[in-house]
Amino acid sequence: MPEINQRNQWSLVFAAGMVAFTSLLTMNSVNIALPTMQHEFGVDPGAAQWIVLAYQLPLIALVLPSGRWLDRVGARPALALAVGGFALTSLAGAASGDFALLLAVRIAQGCFGALMLALTPALATRAVRPEARARAMSVLATLAPLGALTGPALGGLLLEVSGWPAVFLLNTPICLLVLGIGLRAIPADRPLRWPDRSWLAEAALVAGAVSAVLLGVTFAARDGLPWLALSLLAVPLFLVWHRRSTSVAVLELVRRPGMAGPHLTLLAVGLAFAAMNLILPFYLQRVLHADPSTTGLTILAFPVGMALAGPLGGLLGDRWGARRTGLLGVAVVAAGLLLVLPLAESWQPFDLGWRLFAAGLGMGLYGGPVQSLAMGAAPRGQIATTAATVQLARSIGFALGPALATTLWAMSGYTLPGMRLALGLAALAAAAALPALALSRPRSLATA
Repeated sequence: MPEINQRNQWSLVFAAGMVAFTSLLTMNSVNIALPTMQHEFGVDPGAAQWIVLAYQLPLIALVLPSGRWLDRVGARPALALAVGGFALTSLAGAASGDFALLLAVRIAQGCFGALMLALTPALATRAVRPEARARAMSVLATLAPLGALTGPALGGLLLEVSGWPAVFLLNTPICLLVLGIGLRAIPADRPLRWPDRSWLAEAALVAGAVSAVLLGVTFAARDGLPWLALSLLAVPLFLVWHRRSTSVAVLELVRRPGMAGPHLTLLAVGLAFAAMNLILPFYLQRVLHADPSTTGLTILAFPVGMALAGPLGGLLGDRWGARRTGLLGVAVVAAGLLLVLPLAESWQPFDLGWRLFAAGLGMGLYGGPVQSLAMGAAPRGQIATTAATVQLARSIGFALGPALATTLWAMSGYTLPGMRLALGLAALAAAAALPALALSRPRSLATA
């Protein structure tokens, strides 16, 4: 994926951010429609859950091989394939009148979503000069979680007005906007090359390993801790992947000085964010007896703080140093989660809201600078591969957070102390990111 331009192209950065936004918007807006789809298709809740899993599993499994592949193809045709395919599968999802057909469409949508996840940080990195990289990454780091948080609200509104098919149409206008900006801004370059067989083999191994971990943790929450042994199946699958020639470039990449800290930080803070996002709606509605609209408005305090601090994080990252700004942001996230941790029965929604706003400020400060550290340390020929490893780390955190939080909550019989235990895990994960980021620095960027 060659350089796009020698000048900053903020329209392309915005387009990349909207791709990240719509990917997570789709994932979370569909969740709100699951009960309706379950009823209309006449399936049980366990089967309906596969409408979500059918999208998430290829998203996680394919992002790493997609990044390696994108380093060898042109940016313009890759954008057309990823975003165009995502839009078409969205239309197909809205038109699906059969449950099995909908699952097949969701699998295809997850494949295109994986391409988009690997492509967007690479596009944003190539679109700006190095001195503006933290600001560019902050656009992505702000818009992606906003998609996750606004998805349920927008999906619920469309569900009430037009029914579940409208939820799948939510991202179509965004995809068309992105294609219009991207195809005009990106010059013609290398053609599209279809991936070889090793791409599918690598995807299968990653999918198997991630699925084993997630299923083991999920079943442990429902049926007891012995189910965690299922997660051990990930070990032989990882060893097989480790021995393959396709793993060499990825392993060398993540072992580069300065790479481990940003990746571990993105995973840990993603885990903390996702665990918090699972628990707090239950706390508001079951403990504080807030209605759904009050719940939504209270949780909105987090993305508001994130949106306000995101541009500041990018500006500080470029001028004060990405590592310093990232450490400040992670510290604020951890402090905000510690403020949330008491989850007192006497609180009002406002008492939770201002604490979430504080944590959101930290989330906005940290995301762009930390992601720019990883992208800045990437070799020129592995920009998309680095983008893929960054997105894989974050996606694993997003998937593990709810699974681990549910397990801890279930151990207490789904009581308030269990909610606190799950929030404690989130705060601990965020705090653990601080030494990981502080102690991992590239040799050539001592003050980054």
